[in-house]
Amino acid sequence: MAFTTTSNYAGKAAGFYISAALNQANSLDYLTLIENVKFKSNIQKMAGSGLVQDSSCDFTDAGTLALTENVLTPKLLQINLDLCKSTLLDSWEALQMRAGAGAPPPASFDDYVISYMGEIIANGVEGSVWSGTGATGGEFEGFLTATTGAFAVDGTVNTSTASAAYTAANIIANLQTLTADMATDISAVLRKDDLHIYMSPKTYALYVSAVSTLGYVNAYNMNGDYAPVFEGYKIAVCNGMPNDQLVAAEKSNLFFGTDLISDQTANIKLMDMSALDGSDNMRLVARYSGGVQLGIGADIVHQS
Repeated sequence: MAFTTTSNYAGKAAGFYISAALNQANSLDYLTLIENVKFKSNIQKMAGSGLVQDSSCDFTDAGTLALTENVLTPKLLQINLDLCKSTLLDSWEALQMRAGAGAPPPASFDDYVISYMGEIIANGVEGSVWSGTGATGGEFEGFLTATTGAFAVDGTVNTSTASAAYTAANIIANLQTLTADMATDISAVLRKDDLHIYMSPKTYALYVSAVSTLGYVNAYNMNGDYAPVFEGYKIAVCNGMPNDQLVAAEKSNLFFGTDLISDQTANIKLMDMSALDGSDNMRLVARYSGGVQLGIGADIVHQS
């Protein structure tokens, strides 16, 4: 007797699985997550000057306070996937099945299939966060996308110029150029606890090679407790970030938005097709949303 399984998760129930999938995208560890964006979220920015004055008995209006906002609009995305049950025989989960053709799946079968979908979501989100193009199917606009990305559209992000494509021989000099530009352009946030230098895994590997060559013991003996830094600034290694680029920004100034509670935008279905068309297929449908936005562009430095 063939097994059947059909699951339907919507709203908060689906949000649990989608959240777990998103958490596999490591860039989100270094972004501020806004979880329940139905349509759009306004990220407000305030800039004031001359507000603090000497005390007096009279009320005297002084200084200026400007309030502007950037809009984060997550893009709706979906996954439609057909899976043949027989593929389980070649998977780790097949080891958990009871003997005999068509045996029922283990209790964790749904979670296993959804976790497979989760890897697809995480990989897609990781790439889109930095380099996604909204006009391309399955992607949303990223921070660094040329012309249409959040940095380019904002127009106030500070620029830093790299000497050349990064190598182990020049990465430290390029990082020093970045930190010098940080001191000039974003001095007001230099000591913020959530300020990071964002880089790709390849760029980080070049940095490790460079400091290892210089003989720093910690670089030779990095372990799980090692927190990478450069000149006192925390390093955020983001899997989806493009090579030959660096970003200096606060985590609280870079935003990722999604909706984890709406039945329309958070939806997962796992459907057994055997009763409908006689096939041995399972159909996986997932709907979710994602998008990025920055807060204050003038508090960010981007090197390329």
